[in-house]
Amino acid sequence: MRFQTVMKTFILLLAPFAIAATIVISILFGAKDIHTGTIMDAVFHFNPDSMDHQIVMTSRLPRVIGALLIGAFLAVSGAMMQGMTRNYLASPSIMGVSDGSVFVITVCMILLPASSQLDLILYSLLGSAVGAGIVFGLAWLLPNGLSPVRMAILGTIIGTFLNSVSEAMSTYFQISQKLSFWYNARLHQMDPTMIKLAIPFAIVGLALAVVLSRSITVLSLGDDIAANLGQRTTLVKVLTLISVILLTGISVALAGKIAFVGLLVPHITRYLVGIDYRWVIPCSAILGAVFLAWCDIVSRFINHPFETPIGVVTAIFGVPFFLYLIKTRGGGKHA
Repeated sequence: MRFQTVMKTFILLLAPFAIAATIVISILFGAKDIHTGTIMDAVFHFNPDSMDHQIVMTSRLPRVIGALLIGAFLAVSGAMMQGMTRNYLASPSIMGVSDGSVFVITVCMILLPASSQLDLILYSLLGSAVGAGIVFGLAWLLPNGLSPVRMAILGTIIGTFLNSVSEAMSTYFQISQKLSFWYNARLHQMDPTMIKLAIPFAIVGLALAVVLSRSITVLSLGDDIAANLGQRTTLVKVLTLISVILLTGISVALAGKIAFVGLLVPHITRYLVGIDYRWVIPCSAILGAVFLAWCDIVSRFINHPFETPIGVVTAIFGVPFFLYLIKTRGGGKHA
């Protein structure tokens, strides 16, 4: 308990310095060498005629800001899903939520090719709701469908199906190049305007997560215990899903589907700070933000000067951890 108390304080106090260092390092290193003085000039005395200034302000800075935000959103989404379902294997990428976003974006790009950036965010949110609705709906209908392994299998099947249909439609209608951004999670194509548009949705999603944090702690003990303590479990679950849909939807809209952040980070966070979601949610946001941003930094050096897809880097950490969870904890729900 003392270890967890110390880690709570340590994470919160270290967060500003870790995030600041991550931003600086991410801006410093890339395919093109840019002098530190030039970077400082770009930040404080931006010259639109300078190519280096353009790279810093329109590519590298939005990229690291986007990576930090998306890492935080996905980690919080994963933590909330795991707490709500008491399922160690729950995460947006495994439960079909992210795939639902990509599917609906694909459909809407075919039917409504002139969609605005705000429209794409709304499509992504709708897709997250569709993916979550299908997976959780089927899980509740099937015998023992809410068990961790069965939900993971069901989510993987539905997610793979939606992703396959999306790719087939994009190929048939010859828009694969246009949609490759959402399939391959390209952080280097981060759009600053999309980030600005996503902020209001993110605020609502994060605010819901914070407000629900105590209820999720109680819910993670089991529906019966939560109901005996006077909690309106159905309402809490619905609001939790709304928060997950908002945070996952805008993450996919910003950078495409990124796997394993929502699975890995909440487990690390609970080990460090305990099972009280009033601490798990903010600490997951911090650790998720730094984790994804550093995965993005690493992706630039694995095959320098070419960039490795961010999904490959997160999978290096996520796949072994996923297999470990299936082997050690997949058979039952956590308390």
